[in-house]
Amino acid sequence: MKVAELLLDCNNDHGEGVFWDHRDGKVRWTDMFASKIWSYDPKTQLHQVQDMPSPVCSFAPRSQGGFVVAFNDRISLFDLQHGELECLHWFEPSNPHSRLNDGKVDREGNFVVGGMNEGTFEADSSVIHLSKNHKVTTLIENVACANGICFHPDDNRMYFADTPNGEIIEYQYDAKKAIATTTRTLMRFDAEPGLPDGSCVDSDGGVWNAEWDGGRVVRISPQGVIDRVIEIPVDKPTCCAFGGEHLDTLYITTSKGGAPQDAVASEHGIGGLFSVKPGFQGVIDQLYGG
Repeated sequence: MKVAELLLDCNNDHGEGVFWDHRDGKVRWTDMFASKIWSYDPKTQLHQVQDMPSPVCSFAPRSQGGFVVAFNDRISLFDLQHGELECLHWFEPSNPHSRLNDGKVDREGNFVVGGMNEGTFEADSSVIHLSKNHKVTTLIENVACANGICFHPDDNRMYFADTPNGEIIEYQYDAKKAIATTTRTLMRFDAEPGLPDGSCVDSDGGVWNAEWDGGRVVRISPQGVIDRVIEIPVDKPTCCAFGGEHLDTLYITTSKGGAPQDAVASEHGIGGLFSVKPGFQGVIDQLYGG
């Protein structure tokens, strides 16, 4: 068992959506409710913060430069250099309680992102597929809180967690046709201290998941067994991603998660960015092609 170390004491309210941007060798993530995008350069140990007009739930680099951004109510293209936004899709405008949440780009360059019902926590949101030509297709319906979206290195499998259900599901996935079909439950979290939040995969097809309220990140083997545990010295890890020059560093975002002030004061690094070398190598995520 390894313990992740605090890399940047960024004090995020709700750090999320971390990924390695191989275009410039930086780690990027969102402080969701603070409406900020963060970046950290491991070589210079410097960080930058970009203010955004509304909460950023997840985002990903774009092949034409800038990012595709899932705000709470819409998906937009963002030109970082000029600060320009172009809205592509309004998310579930007829549902006043839903917002976007976890998202990731598949190996074909499409953006897959899911929502959650933040008002009633009913399972009435969805997971959608935004193609490279900006067509939107619903992949999964009846979702309460979309998390853990990631793709097997061969791209014919997608992993997804509806967090309140306490399980990670494997889907047979067709990126070109935008079809996801349930194949099996990869793992149930009944015996785990936390619930499944954000995920990534390694080059061997293992799924790494941040356990919300569990203070750990676990590797789930292709056989559905936990074979590695990374302890985090705070309760609420939210997401993880492989990065670094050799893709052998696991970066982990964390959240204050509404913790009372005394708990925030006692948990060193709460809301910080953590890292560890877990002995596995990740894969480079594709850029959004639209």
